[in-house]
Amino acid sequence: MIAKTPPPPYYAVIFTSVKTIDDEGYNETSTLMVELDMQQTGYLGHESARDGIGITVSYWQSLEAIKAWKQQTDHLLAQKLGKQQWYECYKTRICLVERDYGFEK
Repeated sequence: MIAKTPPPPYYAVIFTSVKTIDDEGYNETSTLMVELDMQQTGYLGHESARDGIGITVSYWQSLEAIKAWKQQTDHLLAQKLGKQQWYECYKTRICLVERDYGFEK
């Protein structure tokens, strides 16, 4: 599903990752992260895909909302486990969305 975002400007956090073969607990934590980020002030939606490389784009009202999510207690634990166990590598990019457009039947 494509996230229903408001008119720009808003922010996008692009999280790109390559997983290790050790994914014990990964799916449960990933599900929890989605549930928790949806409860965060300033959260607008997300989109995610994985086919070898994983890409998740989450949308936020402000940089302050992004910073607050980064410091959320359960998210801090997931970040730690990701570095220790689940990810071979990852990259996070934070972008200002100045314009968007689309098509829907």
